[in-house]
Amino acid sequence: MVGNNVSHSKRRTKRKFDINLFKKKFYMPTEDRWVQLTVSAAGMRTINKKGIKEALTDAQEKGFIGKI
Repeated sequence: MVGNNVSHSKRRTKRKFDINLFKKKFYMPTEDRWVQLTVSAAGMRTINKKGIKEALTDAQEKGFIGKI
């Protein structure tokens, strides 16, 4: 996404809004293995709240990821 930096004098220069993504490893105890996901900060909070298996299942149902 792109936008503008706006100075105090209202002068505008182009800027870029980057996505807050991380490469993170999660342990899946049901399958006894580690998986590496590229996940956003909000996604990490969801995984911490619901658990990795339920979060992946919900993401698959919503069409965010392919088959697990």
